[in-house]
Amino acid sequence: MSLAPEISAMVSEIISTLAARNETLVTAESITAGGLSSAITSVEGSSQIFLGAIVAYQNKVKSEILGVDAALIDVHTVYSQVIAVEMAEAVRRKFGSTWSIATTGVAGPGPSDGIASGTVWVAIDGPVTHNLELSLSGGRESVRNATVATAIGSFARILRTRTQEGG
Repeated sequence: MSLAPEISAMVSEIISTLAARNETLVTAESITAGGLSSAITSVEGSSQIFLGAIVAYQNKVKSEILGVDAALIDVHTVYSQVIAVEMAEAVRRKFGSTWSIATTGVAGPGPSDGIASGTVWVAIDGPVTHNLELSLSGGRESVRNATVATAIGSFARILRTRTQEGG
């Protein structure tokens, strides 16, 4: 995978920060379908910090493999903050990782379950938790790429802030 130079630089920063802290990262991906994991592992040194990923594209995988409560999916849809958070928490527990990032949303071309195309949730779980709702425009690939870039950028900022605060 070829990353934009600024994304590659942020991934390098994430890798060096986590390696220096002896911390690890995992992902649970739906909308990005492995794109986030691919972006992280495309940068040298990622094997020091990246434990693995679960691409949970279908609801059955989210509930049976990740352990997301199927009743929550029925109530909130998979395109929600609740499910993104559940995915992030579940994958972090499953791998025993310090950090996790989860992505879910509607890539398009049209709406799904009444949720507009470009509606995305990113959940980061670990010593600090952070959730983002994105409203993206463009085609499927554009929405997916923007989700990966935003997840990486947000996580890098969280790590920078923790470093500045001494945590």
